[in-house]
Amino acid sequence: MSRSSGILLHPTSLPGSFGIGDFGDEARAFVDFLTAAGQHLWQVLPLGPTGYGNSPYQSLSAFAGNTLLIAPRQLIADRLLAPEDVARPEFPEDHVEFEAVRQFKDELLGKTYENFKRESSSNLRAEFETFCEVSAWWLDDYALFRALKDAQGGSEWTAWDRDLSERRPAALENARDELRDPIAAQKFFQFLFFRQWKALRDYARARDIRIIGDLPIFVAHDSADVWAHREYFKLDDKGKPTLVAGVPPDYFSESGQFWGNPVYDWERLRARGFDWWIDRVSFALEQFDFLRVDHFRGFAACWEIPAHETTAKNGQWIPAAGREVFAALTGALGDLPFIAENLGVITPDVESLREEFGFPGMRVLQFAFGSDPANVHLPHNYTRDVVVYTGTHDNDTTAGWFASLSETDTNQTERDFCLEYVGSTGTEINWDLIRAALASVADTAIVPLQDVIGIGSEARMNLPASEAGNWIWRFRPEALNEDMAGRLRKLTETYGRT
Repeated sequence: MSRSSGILLHPTSLPGSFGIGDFGDEARAFVDFLTAAGQHLWQVLPLGPTGYGNSPYQSLSAFAGNTLLIAPRQLIADRLLAPEDVARPEFPEDHVEFEAVRQFKDELLGKTYENFKRESSSNLRAEFETFCEVSAWWLDDYALFRALKDAQGGSEWTAWDRDLSERRPAALENARDELRDPIAAQKFFQFLFFRQWKALRDYARARDIRIIGDLPIFVAHDSADVWAHREYFKLDDKGKPTLVAGVPPDYFSESGQFWGNPVYDWERLRARGFDWWIDRVSFALEQFDFLRVDHFRGFAACWEIPAHETTAKNGQWIPAAGREVFAALTGALGDLPFIAENLGVITPDVESLREEFGFPGMRVLQFAFGSDPANVHLPHNYTRDVVVYTGTHDNDTTAGWFASLSETDTNQTERDFCLEYVGSTGTEINWDLIRAALASVADTAIVPLQDVIGIGSEARMNLPASEAGNWIWRFRPEALNEDMAGRLRKLTETYGRT
């Protein structure tokens, strides 16, 4: 990655009239803001369909898209909806109410599909048929999974009739026949998602904006992936996980993080030449220019927790097949444009794996100002092959983080060192850390939009190990303006990132 910078913003956080950010006009306006601000990167979180908790890291599929991101106004422009079809309830502007938005969007997409069946153009039908053909390798399983899940009242696949949960051929064939229309509808919704995403990505590319996607190492248990490929995961004979993933006690949680994702059976994946991983990464690289690999350390060793536990304390590190996976990926796909998320408990084997394949790691300024001058997150310890962030989606905003550094003597020391290090009075700590990131030797610098705006903890995207109030933040359109874009551009030009 050449010397450049960009902004971290999940599309759900975009403004708009439909209760959640989407791929419509407001997304293009954000791309225009990036251009005006001299930025060349837009980093997003995973774009898959979310399940329980609405976390983009607990998706119903590693391949499908989140249909809540489909822009209604573009459906009107495509003559799939009439303006009067888009009557909407009043939604809050500053956060997402997921259940209300999901109900509204599902009804709207249902109308869209019925209109498509009745009145769509031959060109659109041909486009849809082509999409179904080239995507069948993942789409057929996903559409059947979603249709079955809806027919089963949303229950997890392990609660379905055993013939269906175990994918017995006769039961699947019968389900495909009985659910023919719901399956086709799910395929159509995915067609709309990827059609709109491609148009937005093309818009960004035309303005020299590249998009960094996010590749979670694990997939959700209640997903089409585990249902269709249960042999790749450590499950019991009923399909339930025997071991699940997480991390031990750390900076974010005294009891660790109990994620609950099933862990991989690396022997089974190895026997197939890691073809599932090759398919997954190849598909992701069709959607994004770069990929942040979440929880990279899990490719060296995974913290495996017995599924019956309630916290992550009683797990153990189990070696993973990351070296073989990356060798297979490189052999099939060439050089991998990965950013390794190497935060948390990082051991020499993790860094050795990252360095062997030439993946840049991450540095976070909010982790920099403890008492250790050798802290790798301090800018004077950076090398060029890192990506520096003021904070991530798991951190508080910079303004919120700084406001919290006054409760104890330890935090006061951290606060004082931060001010001294960046030459700040603390009145605009967000811009002082932005300057430190952009001025650093790191080839790539990424700033969450909350830090550009300068807002506090109310705009935090996620608090790890918590279950409520996450992923809901949205910014108001008036939050971005020409002065802000000009200020960011000036810093970007000053430190050679244009």
